[in-house]
Amino acid sequence: MRHQGAAEARTGDNAAAVDIDARHELADADRNLRSGRAGKQAVSAAGPPQGAIGSPSGGSAATTGASVGAQQHRAAGPPQGAIGSPSGGSAAATAASVGAQQNASAFGYVDGELRVEAVPFAQIAARFGTPCYVYSRAALEGAFRNFDAAFADLPHLVCYAMKANSNLAVLNLLARAGSGFDIVSGGELARALAAGGDPAKIVFSGVGKTAEEMEAALAAGILCFNVESEAELGLLDTVAAKVGKVAPISFRVNPDVDPRTHPYISTGLKESKFGIAYADAPALYRRASALAHVGVHGIDCHIGSQVTDLSAYIEAAEKMFDLADRIEADGIALAHIDLGGGLGIRYRDEETIDPYEYALAVRRARGARTHRLLFEPGRFLIGHAGVLLTRVLYLKPGETRDFAIVDAAMNDLIRPALYAAWHPVDPVRPRSDPPRRWQLVGPVCESGDFLAQDRDLALVAGDLLAVRAAGAYGFVMSSNYNSRPRACEVIVDGDRVHLVRPRETLADLFARETTLR
Repeated sequence: MRHQGAAEARTGDNAAAVDIDARHELADADRNLRSGRAGKQAVSAAGPPQGAIGSPSGGSAATTGASVGAQQHRAAGPPQGAIGSPSGGSAAATAASVGAQQNASAFGYVDGELRVEAVPFAQIAARFGTPCYVYSRAALEGAFRNFDAAFADLPHLVCYAMKANSNLAVLNLLARAGSGFDIVSGGELARALAAGGDPAKIVFSGVGKTAEEMEAALAAGILCFNVESEAELGLLDTVAAKVGKVAPISFRVNPDVDPRTHPYISTGLKESKFGIAYADAPALYRRASALAHVGVHGIDCHIGSQVTDLSAYIEAAEKMFDLADRIEADGIALAHIDLGGGLGIRYRDEETIDPYEYALAVRRARGARTHRLLFEPGRFLIGHAGVLLTRVLYLKPGETRDFAIVDAAMNDLIRPALYAAWHPVDPVRPRSDPPRRWQLVGPVCESGDFLAQDRDLALVAGDLLAVRAAGAYGFVMSSNYNSRPRACEVIVDGDRVHLVRPRETLADLFARETTLR
């Protein structure tokens, strides 16, 4: 497998059609195009994208939408075929324009009503009820193509971090697009396989793998275990010996790089529970290479989630490439280097990372090395593809704050309560009335049950609201707290709506419980 990976790397290098200087020029052209003409064209074609959608101020919404849309979709990058196109820079720019328009048009207003692709949100609410998670197939597949194409001239594999959203239909669409999967449990392994994922494209991360999970992954024939401790290495060798297999491994190395993100999702510092210490890696690789039922295949790192600082990725990549050189100097060949995931998206005003610029930085750090590169994006692929659709139940003016009580709650979307996360919220049918400042809260019996705070909206009871950028860490982190059934999930494909997970019923809540006899 190591020789095969090296051969793939050499083939990928020979296939590169543009040099570094040309790629810089294409990146500049692409960035300028997407921040100007592409954003404006997309808005004029499909209404203002996220952030400006729902501007109740009327005529200025389209202009505002173009500006905000251009900023929000900078992170999309050029779609497939843009890099190394035989027709040169103009093809890349044209492809980037098309990609930006497609992403922007997934959500927009038509005749004063918010739609996802060709379907009005009001129609979805009438058919399936609320709260309801709504995903756009076009946005999901477009995001994958854009990220994948940024590395088109390098031997690479994109492994979707399925903890971000593990709905079977979402996984199936990504598998059909060519994605691999980054899993962190035996349950995620079972989901990835059930969705049609190729086990040879699955990497298994996580600090607490059990013997049963290891055995299942070995039986499936996954690409690699990302080992996170010396103790795990010993157990994996024992399990592999028991079933008569050789376990393919990389070590997840903690590069001690500050990703400058929320502390709960920062995973690359010394104090983190994740990975092995950078200084310990060479000795552990020597030990692993001597084990009979472990085969060393690569090296891995992951510094955190919702990372918006490219310099953190550059620092981590440089440290990983240097460490790979030291390991190979010990006579241990590596087929791949896994740089993890965590690229952030724009929720409010974050300066996000363009995957094309990230690819340029990685290629510079990689230099003449020939390893296959693995990437594990999650939120970046699904975040903007999803919306939580909710309905206003009551308006409750207060002495100091006014509350809009909606039918979605912290059990449906916990990110605002858990991380103090900010999500854009847009009315499905904007009103011309003067806006009022509202606290958008749910029915759960917690003061921390809120979806958004201090939002200026014109509302009446019964209005539908779209909580945007909810595709990642939304439904997948939902619960039955307060004995609330979990929401349904639908995927929109053009003018078709597919129910991919029905709403739970009250009977579902206790179907697997019993009383004492």
